[in-house]
Amino acid sequence: YRKLHEEVCKLANGLKELGVEKGDRICIYMPMVPEAAYAMLACARIGAVHSIVFGGFSPDALAGRIQDSDCKVVITADEGLRGGRKVPLKANCDKAMLSCPSVEHVVVVKRTGGEIDWDKSRDQWYHLLTKKQAKDCPCEPMNAEDPLFILYTSGSTGMPKGVLHTSGGYLVWASMTHQYVFDYQDGDIYWCTADVGWVTGHSYIVYGPLANGATTLMFEGVPNYPDAGRFWEVCDKHKVTTFYTAPTAIRALMGAGDSFATSHSRKSLRLLGSVGEPINPEAWEWYFNVVGEGRCAIVDTWWQTETGGIMISPLPGATKLKAGSATLPLFGVEPALVDAEGAFLEGATEGNLVI
Repeated sequence: YRKLHEEVCKLANGLKELGVEKGDRICIYMPMVPEAAYAMLACARIGAVHSIVFGGFSPDALAGRIQDSDCKVVITADEGLRGGRKVPLKANCDKAMLSCPSVEHVVVVKRTGGEIDWDKSRDQWYHLLTKKQAKDCPCEPMNAEDPLFILYTSGSTGMPKGVLHTSGGYLVWASMTHQYVFDYQDGDIYWCTADVGWVTGHSYIVYGPLANGATTLMFEGVPNYPDAGRFWEVCDKHKVTTFYTAPTAIRALMGAGDSFATSHSRKSLRLLGSVGEPINPEAWEWYFNVVGEGRCAIVDTWWQTETGGIMISPLPGATKLKAGSATLPLFGVEPALVDAEGAFLEGATEGNLVI
């Protein structure tokens, strides 16, 4: 945590040197490396509003999000690594910059050392910018309703919408839900496999776990490279106790066969989680019986970008589990079902879920 504090402060001071002030928007377009977390927290420390764009998005998608929130600085990397392939993050950023006049500086992390184009008037190496900075940066006082970050929805139901979360309530909810839903205990090694480009990565890799003083694991890679045992290899290597992933990944690993899981110990695991979409009962049963060997509770969590944190989930040890069900709402959450016209529906039925 002391090292994290130093890295965050050095980047925060570097951003100040570039003219970043409280309320300015900073776009982060990064692979899953520690500098992505440093960048988020550096923005928070000086009151800048970060807007993270998933590193798999195209130059057009990146440009649209930069334009919409009028970003002043972009933090990116020369390249990312995904499944053994290089992702041309800086090249994509360069294309996006052609239509983003608001951007004054692009800060570049040297991840692979690959060859990239360079604009001397705009581009800055991350390591050179931070190397000369002081290791302490006073934090900017923030009101509870001051903005913390903007995150764009995936655009699956129309144009991407910028969701703004504020400093007070968001952090309280992320911290509380991480503590209770994952039954976090001192000494646990907690791993959420999401990307920081999604809200799950914001709330349950960075803000929630760090607010609770947790040990949180960041992973740059995919579940099936170099083979479908990669997740369980990492669990054994780092003695992971809590594992939180998506049903899509679970189904893909289930399809690859049990041996990729059973050939690894997984003895450290005590709690499993699911996020991002409904988990079908078949995948839930495989996750419970094969991965968790029937001894790990599964927290099937329902929430979305707009809520910022988990809304509906079992509490491990307290809620009776049911395959494919997110079970009951958390404290203070009142869900209901409505029809297409917005009329409330009663009893066992189907409809649109509202809070």
